[in-house]
Amino acid sequence: MPLRSRRAGVVGRVAAVDRSELDEFSQQVDQAILAEEDRVVVVRFGHDWDPTCMRMDETLFKIAPKVKNFSVIYLVDITKVPDFNKMYELYDPCTVMFFFRNKHIMVDLGTGNNNKINWPITDGQELIDIIETVYRGARKGRGLVVSPKDYSTKYKY
Repeated sequence: MPLRSRRAGVVGRVAAVDRSELDEFSQQVDQAILAEEDRVVVVRFGHDWDPTCMRMDETLFKIAPKVKNFSVIYLVDITKVPDFNKMYELYDPCTVMFFFRNKHIMVDLGTGNNNKINWPITDGQELIDIIETVYRGARKGRGLVVSPKDYSTKYKY
């Protein structure tokens, strides 16, 4: 089953039809991550119907044309990729992860969890800055980059 793309190939929605295709679906997600050589692969794991994912998806769709030169964005339904759920500990309703040349790129956001973003970012420029930071760091061979903004709660209290 080929990937269906949206918005000039920048945002792809990967969808499977039934449980018999779960392995094939996981392979499609793997292939999407493997195939991209020059851009960061941004993968949003979650559900289309989840309010958290809806807010994040809105931001992703809004920024997609602005980041198309250095990233490609995929939306993946977590019920279709049980292998990924275990491998990446996808327990949150909405999770965003970054890959570059088939390598998971971690981001230090100040939250203690460097593997993924598990809350909706509604400010498009903030997300663009994070993706650009990931891209610049990954091109230099870094597996961990520091976010331009600290998302820890230490300054909120």
